[in-house]
Amino acid sequence: MKEVLWRADLGDGRYRNPILYTDYSDPDVIRVGDTYYLTASSFQYTPGLPVLTSGDLVNWELVSYAVDNIREPGYEAPRHGDGVWAPSIRYHAGVFYIFYGMPDEGIYCVKTTDPAGKWDPPVCVRRAKGFIDPCPFLDTDGRLYIVHAYAKSRIGFKSKLGVFEADPETLQSISEDRFIFDGNDPAHPAETIEGPKVYRRGEYIYILAPAGGVAHGDQRALRAREIGGPYEIRTVCRQGSTAVNGPHQGGLTDTVSGEEWFLHFQSAGMYGRIAHLQPVRWENGWPVIGVNADAEGCGEPVSVCRKPDTAPSEISYPPASDRFPGGRYGLQWQWTADHDDSVFCVRRPEQGGETPDGLALRAFDPTGTGRPLLWDCPNLLTQKFCCPAFEAETVIDLRALRPGGRAGVCVFGGVYASLSVRLTEDGKAVLEYAESCGDSDERQERILCAEETAAPQKVRLLQRLTREDGEQPVMTFALAEEDGPYRPFGRSFVPSGHTWVGARLGLFALADAAGTAEAGYAVFESFSLRALPEDGSGENGGEEFL
Repeated sequence: MKEVLWRADLGDGRYRNPILYTDYSDPDVIRVGDTYYLTASSFQYTPGLPVLTSGDLVNWELVSYAVDNIREPGYEAPRHGDGVWAPSIRYHAGVFYIFYGMPDEGIYCVKTTDPAGKWDPPVCVRRAKGFIDPCPFLDTDGRLYIVHAYAKSRIGFKSKLGVFEADPETLQSISEDRFIFDGNDPAHPAETIEGPKVYRRGEYIYILAPAGGVAHGDQRALRAREIGGPYEIRTVCRQGSTAVNGPHQGGLTDTVSGEEWFLHFQSAGMYGRIAHLQPVRWENGWPVIGVNADAEGCGEPVSVCRKPDTAPSEISYPPASDRFPGGRYGLQWQWTADHDDSVFCVRRPEQGGETPDGLALRAFDPTGTGRPLLWDCPNLLTQKFCCPAFEAETVIDLRALRPGGRAGVCVFGGVYASLSVRLTEDGKAVLEYAESCGDSDERQERILCAEETAAPQKVRLLQRLTREDGEQPVMTFALAEEDGPYRPFGRSFVPSGHTWVGARLGLFALADAAGTAEAGYAVFESFSLRALPEDGSGENGGEEFL
């Protein structure tokens, strides 16, 4: 039975939003035949550029990543908020393409004929600081254009869209960049316009782009007869009377029968940027996104809607739990920087001709500080929050950990907390609950609860995110030594996102003692996550969603 932690498909021909209650930021979507493909930003996390598939735009499966490592200077350590920004996915002549921007490096492209398999290494389309959110547009005359936005933090201005031409074969930039729309113009203001997605419909070229910022902006549509403009502009979706702030950046797609749908994100605090699906209709040459359109043709997000007109699809959702079969981690996990599994993980001797289950993480200090901060560690294995409320149990075998080694779990974000076991030189263990404080160069981790104990062979660590009576979700921690009962440890903690991403759950093994280069390894036997009712009550976790 597939793990379904958030059920958007209501099973009666309708769906509810969000369709993905997890952090797939800046999503783009296409249809090839009767299958839909979605990708999203991954920032500094690797592997990057997730690829999801669906048969109905509601039920999704994570099938691959288009980028293994970023492989640009500096990404061997976490560069929070940098890396792979807002991609566009397209298909042409049997080949899938994903274009993406890196705000400090330029615009890149990866391609493949098998989106669930291996993608080619990235090609740099154009070296340029501050060029973001690229979208390719292959015009009817065969010329390839890259429409994009600009990051003010890198280039000094925003609220403009630009375009340059690229060679359709080599994908290299072959022209100067020029502005095609200025959202600072009082005649047609569009503050913070970004994330353009380009389409042709009849005689017009349309650009769908958000404006007004992530938290409170709206969706705009621009149209022109030529890629260079001039463009008309109209607001086609805004929050209106709904609780869906934004709604922000996304992509337009259709069904085989000709229906059109728009998939976009909503900024949801610690959960990151969660994905919504809106119906689309056209009136007087303009798209109307959502429902309850006003006299100007501007819709608002839908809460519950009939499903798209597609073939029946099995209810599915990206997984969270993992028993680490054969010592490998599942697709839901990402490292916080470029990674090398031969360094971060230990390949244990085969047993009975097979590699044993359980993920063996090498306990070492990648920072050389003697007490590495999780914030600075590339060997922190993370996954996104996946539903509104949950509990996650992690079982860790500590028998191969050595003095100076520490292994545990964390909830990771702009502020974060961890629960871990540290082995000491005298054969004891210290149970530790720590929280981060400060930011930038002043970031620290304070141990708020510590307890010495006999070194256990195995521990079970529990993280529980609950939301009671509409209050802000909080996370609590508990631990159990060997086969003993769970007991609370630490204190309630409010997770947070950080610089474009939501909070995450993490697993780690580190060497903490000064002068200890390596301290054995810890075996993470299992990670089991189940959904809870949002009020945190009841024994049948997940029933409200399942």
